[in-house]
Amino acid sequence: MKPTRIFLATVAASVAFSSSASAQDITTGRLAEIAERGTIVLGHRESSVPFAYLDENQTPVGYSIDLCMAVVAAVEETLGADLEVRFVPVTPQTRIALMANGTIDLECGSTTNNLTRQEQVEYLPITFITGTQILTRADSGISGIDDLGGLKIGLAQGTTNERAIMAAMEERGIEIDILPVRDHAEGMLALETGRVDAYSTDHILLHGLIRTSRTPEDFAVVGEFLSYDPYALMVPRYESDFELVGKQALAALFRSGEINEIYDRWFEPMGIEQSDLLRAAFQLNALPE
Repeated sequence: MKPTRIFLATVAASVAFSSSASAQDITTGRLAEIAERGTIVLGHRESSVPFAYLDENQTPVGYSIDLCMAVVAAVEETLGADLEVRFVPVTPQTRIALMANGTIDLECGSTTNNLTRQEQVEYLPITFITGTQILTRADSGISGIDDLGGLKIGLAQGTTNERAIMAAMEERGIEIDILPVRDHAEGMLALETGRVDAYSTDHILLHGLIRTSRTPEDFAVVGEFLSYDPYALMVPRYESDFELVGKQALAALFRSGEINEIYDRWFEPMGIEQSDLLRAAFQLNALPE
């Protein structure tokens, strides 16, 4: 846990702000619950490189983890107390349920914000923008979804990518055999071992899987974007005080430009520059105090 606490100390100065929540006696809601237990619970993915994954010490690290720790620092500032940070692993199948039932306070992963999910949970401002693409072997001859007719693709259940592939199949009249997988690590393993001809998820995660593969030159991301997926940190619904603290924390990072340093830390080694759309999202959410 030491690296997490060190990062928490480094961001504390960037998230100091005048908060309406801190100006009152917090006696109800999620902030009060966190204060009472002295612990904030972060849900994290285990193989969503570079957003949230386990390092060689089995410690959660990544872009989304760093952003979540900035929110933790803001919550501590609001409550005037140090908090224990507890990590709980989540999957595409469990993340929304664990947020909706109160098991986790903040989700640090690679989760798309959409209106259907907002029926159960809420989101902080956009932190990344991506879309569904296809990962396959570089020598497979597959250049897009139209080449997958009669072949097999791995899909993580409960994801926007699963819905995007199913919609593309219906629209184009393509029959593709689907192998359900639990997460990205399982999907990549299925591709590496020849159980599937392709694996599909958000394009940035596919590049992350290639980067951590033992033979990155053997794989390629192909095809057009099949969806629009704006990532955001997930928070509980109907918890406006807690949500406001998170928005203030991220706005401070956007205003100060520290978001660019955090972004470069994780994406520069992958050669993934900020898109114009993402820069605009950061600017639009750099709200004044």
